[in-house]
Amino acid sequence: MTDTPLSPLPGLPAPPPVGASALPPGTYDGAVVLVTGGGTGLGKAIAAEFARLGADLVIASRKPEHLKAAEDELAPLGGRVTALPCDIRDPDAIAAAFDTAEAAHGLPDVLVNNAAANFPVPAEDMSPNAWRTVVDITLNGTFYMTREFGRRHLAAGTPGTVLAVGASYAWTGGPGFAHSAAAKAGVKNLVETLAVEWGPYGLRINGLVPGLMPHADMTADIRAGLERARDDRDTRQPALRVGAPRELGWAATFLASPYARFISGHTLVVDGANWQRRDLVSAPVVPVREQMGRGPFTG
Repeated sequence: MTDTPLSPLPGLPAPPPVGASALPPGTYDGAVVLVTGGGTGLGKAIAAEFARLGADLVIASRKPEHLKAAEDELAPLGGRVTALPCDIRDPDAIAAAFDTAEAAHGLPDVLVNNAAANFPVPAEDMSPNAWRTVVDITLNGTFYMTREFGRRHLAAGTPGTVLAVGASYAWTGGPGFAHSAAAKAGVKNLVETLAVEWGPYGLRINGLVPGLMPHADMTADIRAGLERARDDRDTRQPALRVGAPRELGWAATFLASPYARFISGHTLVVDGANWQRRDLVSAPVVPVREQMGRGPFTG
């Protein structure tokens, strides 16, 4: 008896085209949305979906060279766009950025904490500076931004919404990413804590976790990993495809919208169930050093 070959599986359907939205046109008319790391990659994709629904944008980045190109790309999509250089590790710089944003548009209604730092490295090879840099940007920067946003809304007595972009290894741990996994676990806990603390004042705090969503601004190390798996990367996802950046943007616009006002303290994973997959028989363990092509640790 021979096995009958399986017919090709369809996987999850492709998303609607760029420019589509489940929310009514003008959902964000009159709203101001501040996106950190909004000059490139997934941050820019999130900003674009808010713009298409009418929001005025404030995009912040440490690298001024990213801002002008993003401003030119986002401006035709909807409302006004203000680009601000800002190092989210510096609370004084954050306060100055909020002052500028408020003078130009009014107090932002939505804050998207997208900026983060990450690169793969075995924990034993990680320098104290590498640990400090990733935690400072990803966790401390997220807190400093959220604190400034929250304090201004609490003082004004106005509602607001915060979205924090996280990672699924906040739950599972992330071998090769001890610094980022620890920081993202802190971000997830921050979402849950502040949702309770600030809910009585009309502030909602949620998290948003992207799956594999290739884009032009991916770092070289992540892009190299994708290239190594490019022949079958779609079959490595339960969806049998990777995600599109706009799918994260759509999730963000819903979570921050009036239609999600009873959702707070939640982290939504947008990855086609990839982080929940389990094999019936565990694959052989390949140490992180070997996966990264590094030789034995010598101290």
